[in-house]
Amino acid sequence: MTTDVLLTGFAPFAGASVNESWEAVRLAAPLLRSGGLTVETLELPVEFDRGGDLLVEAVRHHRARLVIAVGLASGRERITPERVAVNVRDARIPDNAGASPVDEPVVADGPVGYFSTLPIKAMVSALAADGIPGAVSQTAGTYVCNDVFYTLQHLLATDASLEKIRGGFVHVPSADVVDSPTTARALVRMVEVALRREADVPLPGGAEH
Repeated sequence: MTTDVLLTGFAPFAGASVNESWEAVRLAAPLLRSGGLTVETLELPVEFDRGGDLLVEAVRHHRARLVIAVGLASGRERITPERVAVNVRDARIPDNAGASPVDEPVVADGPVGYFSTLPIKAMVSALAADGIPGAVSQTAGTYVCNDVFYTLQHLLATDASLEKIRGGFVHVPSADVVDSPTTARALVRMVEVALRREADVPLPGGAEH
């Protein structure tokens, strides 16, 4: 059976008891399945290298049509599909294994960055139509979220056997800003949009800073 979607979220980190990214994935998966989609999920560790390695294994194993990694951005007020993954690790805080890389590449000799292959503006537009706060984000940071995002896009760009798979990254706010059921509903909507269309829509989504 062909897998339609692979969704990943992260384990708790920095002393938190839950990670809203995994809560969104956990709640969204049964909603997507009830709509007839085949969905696989994976909780990734907040660890440089290991998080990306486990995602690579899952992508190769499931070969889903669509891969969306989800992470927590606790300072944001909107659900934000990411535009660009950058080839840098620069940790402000240690990961869950105690690693704190500074100014290191995610992939040695890899390109500076990769664009998401998701229709991020169409996804944000769909959220707005549903009354859910969303916006395009220009950066996934330089912590483990970006590490996983870059690893995913590098894999899809360099492995010809995976060329039909599209992927990207979405950051979600903390639950006190957008509750987990709403975030899950947003994730379902974005998956539906991404499966339905490959080309994005020419709407404003830039930033001045």
